[in-house]
Amino acid sequence: MHNRRGLGLLAAAILVAGCAPRASDETAAVYTGGDILTLAGETPTYVEALAVRDGKIVAAGSQAEARKAAGPGARTVDLKGGVLMPGFIDAHSHLLNYADSLVQGNLNPPPVGGVSSVADIVTELRRLKDSLKAGPGVLLVGQGYDQDFLAEKRHPTAAELDAAFPDNPVILIHTSGHMLVANSAAIRKAGVTAATADPVGGAIIRKAGSREPEGLFQETAMHPFIPQVQAPRPREQDLDLIKRTVEHYAANGYTTAAEGLVMPDKMPLLQEAADKGLLKIDVEALPAYLMADQLVGTGKLAWGEFKNGLKWAGIKLATDGSPQGKTAYLTQPYLTPVPGCKTDCRGFPNIPQDEMNRLFALAYKNGVQVYSHSNGDASVDMMIAAHRQAEKALGTVDPNRRTVIIHSQIMRPDQMASYKALGMLPSFFTNHVYYWGDIHLANLGPQRAAYLSPLASAFKAGVPATNHTDAIVTPVDPMFLVWTAVNRVTRSGKVLGPDERVTPYQALKAITLNGAYTYFEEASKGSLEVGKTADLVILDRNPLKVEPNAIRDITVVETVKSGRSVYRAPKG
Repeated sequence: MHNRRGLGLLAAAILVAGCAPRASDETAAVYTGGDILTLAGETPTYVEALAVRDGKIVAAGSQAEARKAAGPGARTVDLKGGVLMPGFIDAHSHLLNYADSLVQGNLNPPPVGGVSSVADIVTELRRLKDSLKAGPGVLLVGQGYDQDFLAEKRHPTAAELDAAFPDNPVILIHTSGHMLVANSAAIRKAGVTAATADPVGGAIIRKAGSREPEGLFQETAMHPFIPQVQAPRPREQDLDLIKRTVEHYAANGYTTAAEGLVMPDKMPLLQEAADKGLLKIDVEALPAYLMADQLVGTGKLAWGEFKNGLKWAGIKLATDGSPQGKTAYLTQPYLTPVPGCKTDCRGFPNIPQDEMNRLFALAYKNGVQVYSHSNGDASVDMMIAAHRQAEKALGTVDPNRRTVIIHSQIMRPDQMASYKALGMLPSFFTNHVYYWGDIHLANLGPQRAAYLSPLASAFKAGVPATNHTDAIVTPVDPMFLVWTAVNRVTRSGKVLGPDERVTPYQALKAITLNGAYTYFEEASKGSLEVGKTADLVILDRNPLKVEPNAIRDITVVETVKSGRSVYRAPKG
């Protein structure tokens, strides 16, 4: 009798609690007063209102439905004629490199920077030296130089940097991130001499008629310089740089950001930033393949799980270089001269096929998602071969591994068919069309250049492709990315690959729902549907309702992560 009475009291308490007013929810809101684009489905769908509660979407439909679902006391957010859509999902960028760039010299050409000559590089580095109050021996790092947009039409040399900075090591990081130029002090500090052999997957460019390094180091030949570039800074400074970087991504409408290649020394830093609550948007992080044997199948990482905004999403390979740097691995040669190469200049792989096969099998066996940087079609062939070999070795065929081929730029139509058949996912880089499209026309010829980042072909084939900025290679600007996908216009005004232009809706799908699918998060992100996380962005205009050329001028009004505002544009 006593027990039954106790159960009755408990039931009564539950009933009373159920009837009591619910605790105040800061995220409870009804969005209305503008276009609400859900991004659910193959064609544009709009709803009148969206309701958010407890960080989730609880209604997407009529005003009445939204207000009832949001509950009493929910605030009303007036879109003021703007457009509400899912928060942007970054398929690939380098968040930590962006943080580093905040204390490096900006050597980008216009419109990103102001460097147009070797003399401009020297001027920018002198400005950096003054701002850092850098005395003798202090390293100076500049990032973003591009030889194709320098007046000299070549890479700087160690001798030129020595003349300007005789007392400081200097390292210039190429815009692609796949090569660098160092002066003599930095070369000595890296331990590189005329006797140093070219590493597998890399090249040291030598002075004419000599074995002496000229200053340019490509691909894996950059590795001896990493300790200098990534020398420890005060921890609080590093954490502050990450905090500022995350704020920048949020200001551009991203609710999910990417760190596409985490090196060993950066993993604890990124984890600390998460543990200290500095990641106010989600970050998908990919440890470098160099750590695969230490991390995959060892129980050291909880793969695929968010904790404090950080997820170790998969392992990252890097199979070739950059097309504008002419180190991307191709089946047919480049059409213009390649530094350090005399005949059959097709770039080169960074990882031997046997090692790639082993890494694929290791990851697949342990259920870890594989991501690989692959720009050239020969590199893509290696990816497809490694996938098939790994499945054969394991005796399992799984069409839902979602292996991601980052960039997939200079690929072939037959490879798109393989992507579809094998469940492999390309992440394209349509910003290349604008920034380097004219260069690709010269380097590759019109046929290969026209099929650069073939986003339209992916949609036609039913392949859920994504699109990315690869920041810091190009700016963190999703509207510019959408603009390049829709227009495919080069710097000189040419339309490169008109058949690969996509609709604005498709371009938005590539950075929302398709991005969520890539990360196995389509059930919780990427569209405005009931039950999904309230990751939202408000834009001042609807990309589907402006002239295609005006898309790049659209601005972010507000970014909302899990129902909470993480960015509001300054008034005016």
